[in-house]
Amino acid sequence: MDFIINNLPIVICAVVGVVLLVIEMFMPGFGIPGVSGLILLGASIVMTWMRYGPIAGIGVSIVVIALAALVITLSLKSAESGHLSRSALILRDTLKHDGSVASGIDESELLNRTGQTLTVLRPAGTVSIDGQRYNVVSGGEFIQKDRPIIVRQVEGSRILVEEIKT
Repeated sequence: MDFIINNLPIVICAVVGVVLLVIEMFMPGFGIPGVSGLILLGASIVMTWMRYGPIAGIGVSIVVIALAALVITLSLKSAESGHLSRSALILRDTLKHDGSVASGIDESELLNRTGQTLTVLRPAGTVSIDGQRYNVVSGGEFIQKDRPIIVRQVEGSRILVEEIKT
């Protein structure tokens, strides 16, 4: 029992550190959870090193790295197809099939569609395509308001249009 009580701070630091690193994966940027997780993992290794010597410290380092890799791998797999993928943490509408993040605009849905300018495009402005408003850019030319346009290219959230000459 004394062994567990004496080593409880080491175990708590390691487990909480790994949990904070997993939380950091689902938050944008490298913020407080990531830094705190790394500090706690480092603290667990240093406490082991000071209490039991360098061999034990190296052993805990290996265990902590393996544990972190395992938990992160399982979290990522679960985010793709497991229980976590059905949670509110994962934005299903923005995930593409290849695992990358979509821009929110479906390229195949807009390419070669026609619409009408709602504002003057100089070269950026607003158009209406099938009743939906989109911020677009022209290829550099000015397009007057209430002119017919066609979508020529979609790159991320950038929609390139050109005027349909009548």
